[in-house]
Amino acid sequence: MHIETLILAGNGWVPNNPRLPVRIYRAGTVPLDARGFEQRFAAHGWPPDWRGGVYDYHHYHSTAHEVLGVAAGHARLMLGGPDATLVELFAGDALLLPVGTGHCCVEADAAFQVVGAYPEGQRWDLQRDAPDAGTRARMRALPDPVRDPVTGDPF
Repeated sequence: MHIETLILAGNGWVPNNPRLPVRIYRAGTVPLDARGFEQRFAAHGWPPDWRGGVYDYHHYHSTAHEVLGVAAGHARLMLGGPDATLVELFAGDALLLPVGTGHCCVEADAAFQVVGAYPEGQRWDLQRDAPDAGTRARMRALPDPVRDPVTGDPF
């Protein structure tokens, strides 16, 4: 498995996370399906929460880190807010989005499906506006994950 990382600074109204990198896990030779991602995430302390697509508008989460496992299909996501970083994902890839990281689906095929998971005890919210002081404080106070959701390594 090959892991790519991106550090994303704030971009307009999207705060991103200049301290923790986005991690892109490339499938390599053993891609996982939805059940495989759910089992792997759960084993590493990230209980799976849902299956579906990625919203087609820019947003971020201020109360949770998020991992997406691409169970099927292919898509292009914009990370970091409008006009930021375009990432192409294929079945078997996974994407770790630290709290505050903007993301949006730009294009997806009909088969595209992801598994979404969050560290134990964290519940996601949906933010589509610039963070106020309370939102920024909430993001700063959120603890780092204990383990990597894909590899299981200490974070």
